[in-house]
Amino acid sequence: MAGKARGRSGKPVDTPPKGRRRGGKGRTLPAEERPWHKAYSGEDVPRGTARKQERERRAAAEKGRPPKVGRPGPGSKAARAAERRSGAGSRASQEGPELLVGRNPVVEALRARIPATALYVAYGIDIDDRVNESVRTASDRGLAILEVSRSELDRLSGGALHQGIGLQVPPYSYLPFEDLLAAASEHPEPPLLVALDGVTDPRNLGAVIRSAAAFGAHGVFVPKRRAAGMTATAWRTSAGAAARLPVSRVTNLTRALKACQQEGYVVVGLDADAPTGLYDLEVAVAPLVVVVGSEGRGLSRLVGSTCDFRVAIPMSSEVESLNASVAAAVALAEVARRRSIES
Repeated sequence: MAGKARGRSGKPVDTPPKGRRRGGKGRTLPAEERPWHKAYSGEDVPRGTARKQERERRAAAEKGRPPKVGRPGPGSKAARAAERRSGAGSRASQEGPELLVGRNPVVEALRARIPATALYVAYGIDIDDRVNESVRTASDRGLAILEVSRSELDRLSGGALHQGIGLQVPPYSYLPFEDLLAAASEHPEPPLLVALDGVTDPRNLGAVIRSAAAFGAHGVFVPKRRAAGMTATAWRTSAGAAARLPVSRVTNLTRALKACQQEGYVVVGLDADAPTGLYDLEVAVAPLVVVVGSEGRGLSRLVGSTCDFRVAIPMSSEVESLNASVAAAVALAEVARRRSIES
């Protein structure tokens, strides 16, 4: 017969039967009934849980904090996390000012009159013509000129090579897509828009905007996700054209293209494998959307199938593809040529 268990003193002690707990705590509440759990619903909870909720509310009131019961209220940490997961919230809360750094980029941005709020200059910077011009131009425009330490400029620029100077650029103000369509229809000539599908390099975006403005387009629209936005780099590459040509961001590019079709636009995608050549595009004189894909992948499947036409740019067989911004410039130049003949 097995003996009784003994404690440290050697005296026998009673042990509960195997499989049973001494002084059980009762059933474990499911997640949706625990006020402190993220799955808590706050509905149809048992009486014991209701008492826990009341104690939590009283404790929160005494400490001046929101109670940890029910669904998270607006502005709470949990609510902000949910907004980030769902993409909710204003654009201003998701995108902050950007610091454009480097002597050449800064002076070129100021020459192009990119919207800016402040010029940062490091203490003890070696003065050259670019720094002098940057400080003079910023002063003429009424921008704040702030002298900071190099370590502070390192922090503000995220460790980028800043050469002792940086220009703070505010978040770009995108035009709502509906307003872009409305503004384009107000022009006397047939409206012309450019859409970018999967273009992730902001320099390509800026170059496309520059070409679109040069060849008479009335606006550009890009997807919100997996695509370049209007950063300081895109501003600078556009050489000031971004200040004259509206840009929109759309949640779903395919839906936006279908909305254009409903408004009477012909949607034309640039596709290196298309059987039709760009120079045979007779619909160029109609209200038009030119869709440009990424350099490596081209048009996505859904976007390509949404286009009314897909056209290829004729070129030497030794060259596989064109840069997205170059392809856009060639296509827009051909559209402008055909429209000038018609007029």
